[in-house]
Amino acid sequence: MKTFKLYSRLLGMALAGGVLLSACSESFLETDTYTEKNEETFYKTPEDAFEGLIAVYDNLQRVGYGHFILTSELISDNCFGGFGKTDNTEALEWNNFMQTSNPNLNGSLWKFNYQGIYRANVLLEKLDQVEWGDQQKLKLRYEAEARFLRAHFHFELARVFGNIVAVDHVIREKEEYKTPQSSPEEIYALIASDFKFAAENLGEVANEDFGRASKWAAEAYLAKAYLFYTDYYEKPDLAGVVSKEEVIGYLEDLINNSGHHLVEDFSTLWPAASGEDYAGEDNKEFIWSVRYVNKGNDSWDFLEGNTWNVMIGLRNQIHPPYSKGWGAAPVRAELYRAYENGDSRRDATIIGFDEEGVPFDDSDQRQYTGYAWKKYIPTASSEEETDTEADGGDFQRDNPEDYIVLRFADVLLMAAELNLEVNSGKAQQYFNRVRERAFGGDPGHNKNVTKEAIMEERRLELALEGHRYWDLIRNSMAKTKAAIDYTEGGEEYSTTFRPETGGFLAIPYNQIQLSGGTLKQNEGW
Repeated sequence: MKTFKLYSRLLGMALAGGVLLSACSESFLETDTYTEKNEETFYKTPEDAFEGLIAVYDNLQRVGYGHFILTSELISDNCFGGFGKTDNTEALEWNNFMQTSNPNLNGSLWKFNYQGIYRANVLLEKLDQVEWGDQQKLKLRYEAEARFLRAHFHFELARVFGNIVAVDHVIREKEEYKTPQSSPEEIYALIASDFKFAAENLGEVANEDFGRASKWAAEAYLAKAYLFYTDYYEKPDLAGVVSKEEVIGYLEDLINNSGHHLVEDFSTLWPAASGEDYAGEDNKEFIWSVRYVNKGNDSWDFLEGNTWNVMIGLRNQIHPPYSKGWGAAPVRAELYRAYENGDSRRDATIIGFDEEGVPFDDSDQRQYTGYAWKKYIPTASSEEETDTEADGGDFQRDNPEDYIVLRFADVLLMAAELNLEVNSGKAQQYFNRVRERAFGGDPGHNKNVTKEAIMEERRLELALEGHRYWDLIRNSMAKTKAAIDYTEGGEEYSTTFRPETGGFLAIPYNQIQLSGGTLKQNEGW
């Protein structure tokens, strides 16, 4: 049982009368009060503050279609767009860096991340009015968690859209509703400051609180933000807030002191690949996850289940242990073939229909490749119903699998990359740990560690986890285009990356309208 549920029912109780941020304009303020509690009556006790914190966490669950991981994989070289042959073309547009049928294609990702930022800022501004008594350490923890989450929301926005507005307070004054976009330095300085504060003020997380931010998650996120910012923007440090030496120190602390480690068998990380050997969602390799439960609230408005898992399920069919869904993001054959013989990650990451003898009917599958996600695919124990349905849930909105944002293998590969020019022996050691696990502990497949070798290892280790595209664009537009462009198989599969976008996606048109033109569209769109 998950003891730290992110209860959607508490939304209105912690949001200053239900005010939700969704764009840079007065139009994105909703003033309906969901309960009798409001700014005047709320945020008086530590219990009130905890409900406010839960409301910030709750926002992590909001996005289904258009979720960060799904969008990240659709625009990478790992997947095509997919879905059914008569479905809308939005996934194809993501896959081809187009925006023709829906000018607000990325709207949910923009909206819900800014909504999360708003909730975090409300809580941060209200902490001082709570009567904490002798619980000052609890106040500091809640502040650190809220800042961690604010940084997470900003970092997702900054990677997807690039040119965003960094928001470090609740916007109340009319003139602030049309705030221009921040510079990359301003955006990443806020991200770095928030993650650094969290790293210095959070502790470890007990199993019963799994899903809450920890100092280890903040340290890992600092490294991820550092690598993206310094590579993409060609800067020497993380916006003047965190140096390379400090980031290496954070990772050393995490690797040596956190208790996190690689599980012995890669396949046990993923339910569909492991069966009864599943390591569980609170295993020591997972550093931070967005948590879900398999019993929703019988409503699409208040969700606690995973609503993006169904997107990648087998197109309208069940073949146990693989369950049904909408057939999004079919895996490119090139990814399957990139794994060496004996690499355990291939068959734990990807379903090969012919290779596994799965009788998949591709008659309604757009861009059929013969391959699909095994990581994250919903599961079924029988051909009659999904495991979610067997447990009383709705297979569309109540999938229980958590979204793994940070795991220890990613940390080892980031540490290897950061140590390449600092301590090559340590870089090799960290690289070998990941690679040897992939081959059942056999060191015979080790290779010399280089930046190129690490990037390829990240591709294989972290495939279908939402990392690949950001690794591509932080290296170069030329490498990104060479990886993503696809000309085989006819027009149906044709994919073209457009370097003129800088790798960023289009800002939703309605947000530009709501800002009165203050927000400027990204280049190439």
